[in-house]
Amino acid sequence: MIEPAKRDPKAPKFLEVVIKDSEGRVWSTVYPQAKDFSTGSVGYYASEKATNPESGERYQCGLSFTLIGSKPAK
Repeated sequence: MIEPAKRDPKAPKFLEVVIKDSEGRVWSTVYPQAKDFSTGSVGYYASEKATNPESGERYQCGLSFTLIGSKPAK
């Protein structure tokens, strides 16, 4: 595994992300987990389904948070 250029020692193990529409209705709550990416960067990742509370239609949601400067130099 490639070692990242830096890590955030105060980063939590997961985040809570609440997805709301412009009216404040919650579509989904997603919990991105800490991740070491194959590129060598570190951050958070989650994949989840969100539901439109008005229509019931479902959406696929992918979230990626990457620590800026964590990708190792080549």
